[in-house]
Amino acid sequence: MGYNEAPEGWWQRFVSELPARTAKLAVTRADGSPHVAPVWVDLDGDQIVFMTSADTIKGKSILRDGRVCLCFDDEHPPFSFVTVAGTATTSTDPDELLEWGTRIGGRYMGAERAEEYGRRNAVPPEMVVRVTPTRVTAKVDVAD
Repeated sequence: MGYNEAPEGWWQRFVSELPARTAKLAVTRADGSPHVAPVWVDLDGDQIVFMTSADTIKGKSILRDGRVCLCFDDEHPPFSFVTVAGTATTSTDPDELLEWGTRIGGRYMGAERAEEYGRRNAVPPEMVVRVTPTRVTAKVDVAD
């Protein structure tokens, strides 16, 4: 049994589908050990955008070493997944924090709560993180 290669553009649709999938973000701690944590995301073109505090393990790792990997999966048969390795940049611009906090909050919590999440997350030490993919692996219907 092999994996089914995903068609071009499939991974962006998979990541953007609603209800929104939570990404699993992998980073490296200062001591070199791995760390994985869930993050809410949205796409801006081919960039994956999420927010995190600069004070978290995720935030400290991204500021120290911008290499990250995200995994998205469909946990229902026949199972599909996307992994995106890339480089991350950050912004603490208040307008970007509010825009992305609202947009991402709305994806996961619904339009009626989007502004609430935007205001809650648009404060220091939060950062907007943009991941530019360097390698994407996308597999569909793994169990078929």
